Amino acid sequence: MEFSTQEDAVKKRLDDLLSEHRDLDDVIARLTEATPCDQLQLQRLKKRKLLLKDDITKLKALTLPDIIA
Repeated sequence: MEFSTQEDAVKKRLDDLLSEHRDLDDVIARLTEATPCDQLQLQRLKKRKLLLKDDITKLKALTLPDIIA
């Protein structure tokens, strides 16, 4: 797939990361409902979710226009 601009590519990547972040929310919720739950897997999922959040924040900063104060 070819993007017309770099901004389109960033927006697509941002959408993908947001989707994965939501999916991890669901997986973590289901895992915590299970008894007993796998703490190691839960820890790994939460770490991945935090990394995604950092990437999402960086990409959002790229898509927002600079505001001159």
